[in-house]
Amino acid sequence: MSDKNNQAVEMDKCIEPSNKSKNESPVVFQLSGVTKSWPSEQGFDLTVPKLTIHRGEKVALVGFSGCGKSTLLDLLAMVLRPDKVEEFTFVTLDHKRLNVAEAWRQKNKNKLAQARMRFIGYVLQTGGLLPFLSVYDNIGLSLYGLGQPAQEAVKKLAVKLGIERHLQKYPMQLSVGERQRVAIARAMAHEPSVVIADEPTASLDPINATEVMGIFTQIADEKDVTFIVATHEWERVKELGFRRITFSLDRDPADGTVRAKATG
Repeated sequence: MSDKNNQAVEMDKCIEPSNKSKNESPVVFQLSGVTKSWPSEQGFDLTVPKLTIHRGEKVALVGFSGCGKSTLLDLLAMVLRPDKVEEFTFVTLDHKRLNVAEAWRQKNKNKLAQARMRFIGYVLQTGGLLPFLSVYDNIGLSLYGLGQPAQEAVKKLAVKLGIERHLQKYPMQLSVGERQRVAIARAMAHEPSVVIADEPTASLDPINATEVMGIFTQIADEKDVTFIVATHEWERVKELGFRRITFSLDRDPADGTVRAKATG
C-alpha cells in the first residue's frame, strides 16, 4: 500500500459515523477525563472530568484570569493537545465523529486543522485581525481558505454588525469596538458549527460590550451555531441563555501546583 493510502487509512480511523438521531439535539463535544498541565516552579493543572456540549447550545466558561478558561477553549478548538484523555470527540455538521484524542495520538495535525478550518470560528480577546488586510479581506479569510465565494457572506455580516461602511478600511483605522465586530464577522463568515470566543468584549466599555455580545449571540442563534465563550462577567451573558461552566481552584501544598477543575 502506498504512503498516500496509508495516510488515508490512518485519517479514517479518527472518523466514525455518529449514532445520534437527527431528531435529537446532537452532541458537538464529548469530553471525559481530559487534563492539561503546565509544569513550572509553580505549575498549573486543568482537569475536565466530564463535559458534553450540544448543537446550538450557548456555553459560558466563567472565572477570573488564570483559572483555565483559555486553556479549555484551546483544547476545544483543537489547537492544544491534552496530556491525558479518556474521551474527546467532536461531531461535525455531517454527523460524523472526529476522535480528537486518537488524532492527537496519531499526530494527525492535518485532520485537526481541516476540522478547525471548516467547522470552527475563533474570536480572540484582541480580535487578532491582520493589519495588512482590509476589513473585507479579514472577514473573508476563512472563505478564501475553503475556496468559497466571499462577497455575499461578507456583506451580509457587515450589515448585521454595522460595519459595512468600513469594508475598504484597514484595522488600524477602526475603533476597538469596530475591530471586535470585524473579528466576529470573520469567525462567522464560513458558517461554522461552533464559534469559540475568548473574552470577546473585555476591551470594550460596558455599553458597547452589552451591544456587541447581544448581536453576537443573536447571529449564533439565527444560524444554530454552538457558541462557547470565556468570560468573567456572568451577569452580562446569563440573560442571553448561556449555560455556566465554572472553575474550582486548589493549590497543592506539596509543590505549589494550582489545580483547576471545570464543572457544569
